[in-house]
Amino acid sequence: MGNHVVRSNNGSTKSNSSKKTVYSSRKPSGNSSATDMEHNFVTHFVPVDKLTKILNDLTYENENINGISVDIFTRYLFPNYKEFGNRFYYFLLTSSGTSSSYLNSPTFKQQVEKFLSQMNDRTLLDIYVQVYSNTTDDSSDVTVNALKDLFMMSYRLSMDDCLPTCNYIEETIDAAVTSCFHGKENLSATFVCNWLWQNTPKLLYSIHRYVVHVLTTSYRNGKVFPTAEESHPHIGSVTPVIEKTDFSLETSDLLPISHVWLLSTTLSSRYVQVEVPSPTEENTNIPLSFKMAGTPCPSHWSLLYSSDLHGAAVNRLLHHVLGYRGPTILFIRGSSSNNKCVTYCIGSTVEWHESSSYWGGDDSIVIQLKPIYRLIEKGPKLLYLNTLIRGYAQGLRAGSDTRNPIINVDQSFNSVMIEGAPYRIMTIEVWGCGDRKLKEKQLDIKRWQVKEAEKQRVVKLSSADWMDHPDRYLLELAGRPTYSNAENK
Repeated sequence: MGNHVVRSNNGSTKSNSSKKTVYSSRKPSGNSSATDMEHNFVTHFVPVDKLTKILNDLTYENENINGISVDIFTRYLFPNYKEFGNRFYYFLLTSSGTSSSYLNSPTFKQQVEKFLSQMNDRTLLDIYVQVYSNTTDDSSDVTVNALKDLFMMSYRLSMDDCLPTCNYIEETIDAAVTSCFHGKENLSATFVCNWLWQNTPKLLYSIHRYVVHVLTTSYRNGKVFPTAEESHPHIGSVTPVIEKTDFSLETSDLLPISHVWLLSTTLSSRYVQVEVPSPTEENTNIPLSFKMAGTPCPSHWSLLYSSDLHGAAVNRLLHHVLGYRGPTILFIRGSSSNNKCVTYCIGSTVEWHESSSYWGGDDSIVIQLKPIYRLIEKGPKLLYLNTLIRGYAQGLRAGSDTRNPIINVDQSFNSVMIEGAPYRIMTIEVWGCGDRKLKEKQLDIKRWQVKEAEKQRVVKLSSADWMDHPDRYLLELAGRPTYSNAENK
């Protein structure tokens, strides 16, 4: 969302239990460039000055109040997301510490400028959780429904209305919320922030880039309330695009788009192909939120292997997966003896290969997708695949503990041990997370291999070679001492 500062999960974080949100500020050093820095800081928020004046005038004209009311704020800035607009307004009101029921112009301008100046990912995550929390003088907590609303807001803005709504979205959100709350009705804002930071650190990217875009460009509408189309500018989807197939996402066992969206909030940029668009003749007006948030361009996720489509066998999986030189995600859907279904996924940023030792890059990852969503493990050397080398364990494994891996698929690929519990494999799928060029290269390699195999089938021998060939001796033993030679004809 901001400058993507990396911090340890065990690092100190600010408390969300206070009523006011503390913003960090930087003072220019006392050198010759301090004046220039201050000038650039003020110039950067010129759109906020114009927006403040417009909202103040509209509030006075409609409600006869010299300030900015929640109704005008929501109607002008967030008409399509009124609930979020109300929450965000009262967050600014609470953070200002004013006892009034509305924000006056100087206070509104100050709070918006402080909000826009925040560039740290963890701080922004704390702020948006605070927006959806119930704040009192003593504590700040988040309810189950509030967190669901936060996830749904992120999903709607991530999709940017460019793809049809997934029928599995509520089930997907419930899996994440259930994992966070563990049956409780409310949790402290600090606990929720820590859980989101560990499991879905990119959840708020889409919300923040939209809010920044609205606060910095809405003044262009003047004093006219925007229409539904004008209030929802197209700023690009942040969710990877699934390759179109002949199967419906809602009726088949293929990967639902809501699962792809939730995974994109956890996976590193290696899987979602993060790119900042460069100005061209077609997109000369790049939104500010693109530059601030580092918006990922949609990557092309293509199905490499499915046990339902290509056959449930290890040789079929290896045939379709090996040779793909890009990030991949392997999904395992299992069923227990009591019909409990689980879904786990294994992510690899390097090409799959067989080895007698564990391998994998720093972004290798193991995630539980259903019935609850959680990041289990991430790091190097988590993956193991061996079907050929004798004397070593056979099958597919994932996990840093070699003696007790998280996922252990047997060599027949019929059953799997997941966190110590046995399951029958229902479906295995592997998706390529690179662009089309990577899959085309894989297909080119396979076509070359087929041609080479065909060449090896036809062996041209001269008469001299045939006289000493072992096959000639075998034919004579079989009772065929004479034969015809094409070259002697």
